[in-house]
Amino acid sequence: MSGAIPSTPANAPAAGPALAQLLEHTADAVQAVRAGRSLTEVLARVPAALRPGVQALSFHTLRWLGSATEARAQLAPKTPAPNVDALLVTALALLWPGEPLPYAEHTLVDQAVSAARVRVPAAAGFVNAVLRRFLRERDAVVQAAGRSALGAYNHPLWWVDRVKRDWPQAWQALLLAANQRPPMTLRVNARRGTGASYVAGLAALGRAALLLPDPALGGQAVVLAAPCPVQQLPGFAEGEVSVQDAAAQRAARLLLGSADEALRPGARVLDACAAPGGKTAHLLELADLDLLALDSDPLRLARVQETLNRLQLPGSTRVELKAGDARAPRGWWDGRPFDAILLDAPCTASGIVRRHPDVRWLRRADDISALARIQAEMLDALWPLLAPGGRLLYATCSIFLAEGRQQIDAFLQRLPPGAAQLQPHSPGHLLPLADNGSLGADGRGALLQDGFFYALIRKT
Repeated sequence: MSGAIPSTPANAPAAGPALAQLLEHTADAVQAVRAGRSLTEVLARVPAALRPGVQALSFHTLRWLGSATEARAQLAPKTPAPNVDALLVTALALLWPGEPLPYAEHTLVDQAVSAARVRVPAAAGFVNAVLRRFLRERDAVVQAAGRSALGAYNHPLWWVDRVKRDWPQAWQALLLAANQRPPMTLRVNARRGTGASYVAGLAALGRAALLLPDPALGGQAVVLAAPCPVQQLPGFAEGEVSVQDAAAQRAARLLLGSADEALRPGARVLDACAAPGGKTAHLLELADLDLLALDSDPLRLARVQETLNRLQLPGSTRVELKAGDARAPRGWWDGRPFDAILLDAPCTASGIVRRHPDVRWLRRADDISALARIQAEMLDALWPLLAPGGRLLYATCSIFLAEGRQQIDAFLQRLPPGAAQLQPHSPGHLLPLADNGSLGADGRGALLQDGFFYALIRKT
């Protein structure tokens, strides 16, 4: 979901306590993320009636948190208490130019002050003064904030430096693209219909959508013109359609192979890090398999089961869900080799920060090397489980080379000569930019796909 910001026309009356409540909870969320807590975890504790609005405002604030932080430092050089500072940067981000203002300026300032009276009554006057000064001096403050990397790119400095080092020709475009709102992309269940028919059905209901023509997506990927709650999607509850980014939809077809090299019906497949189950489901929509869905977290496996239940898969498909560590097969493997293995490895999620804007503020520089070690351990542990002639698809939703190309180069070097072959049609790094092939060379559909890395390796 993209988290569209609830709008109030500029000439509408003040939103009253409702907006102040949203700002209170949004400031709490920002403060929690700064303290190292996941936004998903925080939002789950927000009252259900307020959650959509708080999510939308939180997403917007976290996308502009660097700029707002720099602006607050100019307007109030002495850092206020964390809860007051979180409220200030929330309001500053919502007042930031570049996107249509979600609320009239005077309404937002008024309601931020109301929120301050609830949070820290003594700080209400200070909040009012800072925000009104920002409105008076906005152009100068925005220009000054943009002179720092934090204010210009809205990512931690170490992240900016890493992207610049990994992608010296595209680093600025990548950082700026990460602040764009992502589209809502659907995957039509191939056992139930086609993408074209689903688009036609949506049009009949007055909902605009686009079928992505990329052959790698098999004619099943659909992008909505405007996001909506999944409950409004026709056939969602019945398993006719799922929400999945176009880049993630490449995994299943890559692993299963094209017509001349497709896995046989009933092939034994391991989905090594299965939760929350999107790629597991896609594999089973496309083929009859004997599939083991593995994940280290039993609670997350429950989400996989919920997804499979919704899809209403045919009886010809056999699925087993098991909790276990992919790095320690002795605890869960029965000794029978797999024809194919999907390793969607844990990573920094640097390729999906459009959808999860808290990730950039939660990660630390040393997380990359720590996660790269886990990825290497998983590759080394799972490779012996693959049958001769079998294929392993390594995937991460990351744009960092250490979690992609460099990881696979090192893995291939650890194997005996001739033991493995990187398939020539492996996509490698898919960057979340307009030229990633999402809609062809005409440039339509810029930023349609998240950042991913794929390497398909055959055991020779």
